[in-house]
Amino acid sequence: MMNMEYMKPEDIIELFKEKFNDSVTNSKIEIKTAGLKKNSYSLIWLEIEPKDFKEAVKLLCTIQFPHFAIISGDDFGEEIELNYHFSLYYGERFKEISINLITLLPKKDLKIPTLTDIIPGAQTAEREIKEMFGIKVEGLPDSPNLFLPKDFAKDTYPFRRDEKGIYPLSKNGKYVGDNIVKREEGVKKVE
Repeated sequence: MMNMEYMKPEDIIELFKEKFNDSVTNSKIEIKTAGLKKNSYSLIWLEIEPKDFKEAVKLLCTIQFPHFAIISGDDFGEEIELNYHFSLYYGERFKEISINLITLLPKKDLKIPTLTDIIPGAQTAEREIKEMFGIKVEGLPDSPNLFLPKDFAKDTYPFRRDEKGIYPLSKNGKYVGDNIVKREEGVKKVE
């Protein structure tokens, strides 16, 4: 095995701040322990503006090609938060660092570039955010649904909490609950 230089979490955050300046809108390091021996591991949280998100992933790849796990997300009203979960030094005992790159997409501009040209394994997770949140993943081939049935209601996104979700919230914060019923007629017409 070749000798590898490991970056500290603080140095990784500093590298991103130097490269992207004001595009890094938030950052933090969490140190956690696990197991009987209470071995510690680090989690890095970096929030990046959407305009520099893909370049941030490219920068991550210059440290070491990361292990990509998944994309998680949440609907926060006016924007959707996407968390891309990576690991550096994956499989290296007590050296692995979890890196979570976060970006907030305004609902009026729900698009993000694909990472499949850098990390081909991101395709499944990108297709999921496309189907579940209605995010346009630029550069991702337009493919049939992977998770939702082909006759699923058009322009309805299961993970959204607004009028485009299955059960949107009313103005008083209670679930309306009839959105999917209203759209069932449209689903029945699809052959």
